[in-house]
Amino acid sequence: MLIRFSGIRLSLTDENICERTGRVSCYEMDMIINKICKLLKISEKDVANISVIKKSTDARKKQDVAYTYQVEAEISKNKIPNINRLKGKADVVKPKSLFDALYKRTQPSDDERPVVCGMGPAGLFAAYILALNGARPVIIEQGEKIEDRVETVSSFWNGEKKLNPFSNVSFGEGGAGTFSDGKLNTSVKDTYGRIDYVKRTFVSFGAPEEIIYSAKPHIGTDELRTVVCRMREEIIRLGGEVHFNTKLVHIDGEDKLNSVTVSNVVTGEERIIKCNKLVLAIGHSARDTYHMLKGMLDMESKDFAVGLRMQHKQSYINRLQYGDFADRMPAADYSLRYHTESGRAVYSFCMCPGGYVVNASSEDGHLVINGMSDHKRDSANANSAIVVNVTKDDFGNDIMAGIEFQRKLEKKAYELLSGEIPCQTYDDFKNNEVTTRDIKPVNKGQYSVCNIRSILPEELNEAIIEAMEHFSDVMEGFTENVVMAGVETRTSAPLRIIRDESLQSNISGVFPCGEGAGYAGGIMSAAVDGIKVAFCVLDLM
Repeated sequence: MLIRFSGIRLSLTDENICERTGRVSCYEMDMIINKICKLLKISEKDVANISVIKKSTDARKKQDVAYTYQVEAEISKNKIPNINRLKGKADVVKPKSLFDALYKRTQPSDDERPVVCGMGPAGLFAAYILALNGARPVIIEQGEKIEDRVETVSSFWNGEKKLNPFSNVSFGEGGAGTFSDGKLNTSVKDTYGRIDYVKRTFVSFGAPEEIIYSAKPHIGTDELRTVVCRMREEIIRLGGEVHFNTKLVHIDGEDKLNSVTVSNVVTGEERIIKCNKLVLAIGHSARDTYHMLKGMLDMESKDFAVGLRMQHKQSYINRLQYGDFADRMPAADYSLRYHTESGRAVYSFCMCPGGYVVNASSEDGHLVINGMSDHKRDSANANSAIVVNVTKDDFGNDIMAGIEFQRKLEKKAYELLSGEIPCQTYDDFKNNEVTTRDIKPVNKGQYSVCNIRSILPEELNEAIIEAMEHFSDVMEGFTENVVMAGVETRTSAPLRIIRDESLQSNISGVFPCGEGAGYAGGIMSAAVDGIKVAFCVLDLM
């Protein structure tokens, strides 16, 4: 009988529990089995096929930090006592039916092969599912493959090359997640097993196994790159095609898709691809594509958030969250939220333990930043954006007004230091003074100090200051020794491409997908949306 055990707790007062990677060690597993046996009054031989479903950290009591676990195991039916008395601690569960990616085998002709535009998590998983089902997708990606993209971005950060507007932190194989923390947590509710499928697919292509059960799973930018490369190779092995440096420039069809026109961004050569199904997974920074689609596809503007990114010493965050156990735990994170007296929502966004603040620009003459971590999260600093919600009241009613609002802020940030990341201490920001003392942020990209107070509208600056003072009441010392940088604008897509119940736009055969279409926010939700869209494409094949 399959039993799910919840609330199993192992205190870090046991010095043998010291796995800073977040993996479940052999010692931990032995202790978990021991606790199950004590709970049911059985021997270890009565426990079979045990698996960890979730591992979390309980740091509410700093003098007794612990890991908590949810596990499933097969227990002999005659060894189980009255299970009702253990409800909440041990519950009978029905074996889950695994998500089946083999949905509908197809053999399309060349003109019927689906085109997938964009190779971020949404496009990648849409293409992978289509390839598994024989659809032989054609992927077009305006950026470079990861190997070349990493070199291009590194050269830009080091000041050796100018920004490549087609291949950068936002565009290229793997999408924006390739230069991020690689977080896989999501608020999306999924009863079909797609989230678990995404995790297990990542693991099958080389991601660390602990992402399956970690309460806050993350791959890390370094590990994610390898995984994406292997997925691309498998898509090609299954009959798919991948065309890098290839940009979507036109969609042909008023009511029904007939073809797409693409352009090689290196040579400028254009060609037409006949197709009647297009997965539009363009990412939330594809501004020129949004403009190209305006008037063709039905779209609506949406709220988003903008702000500044904060760096603290990781050792401070660890000590604050874990107390005396800080040296034995993985790099700690935090999540903060506050509503100002004026009604603004201010919150931490894309918190990167042991990470870097990176120059994530994708447009000449404009500067935007983001956070990134390797899998080990072992840099000296933690960073997180502190962002404020903005609405039509801030940027206007036009569909493209949100994009222009972002651009305005990014242009201001760029012009402060001619494209270098502008940095400032929080105290100087609060007092509206130029930072003059030496600071040591952990950045990827050239930086210098100045007064960044001029980037955001003053109402948003005041909202951030009000929130930071509140956060310091919640997390003692949060406003001390803080290095700020600007500007953070790409928290989510500033518009949504409208789709119907079949996930198609007003042009039949065009499937808006993922974060760029306004239906996801992060790697996991984008990947899940890619799977959903792929199934809808297969329904019509």
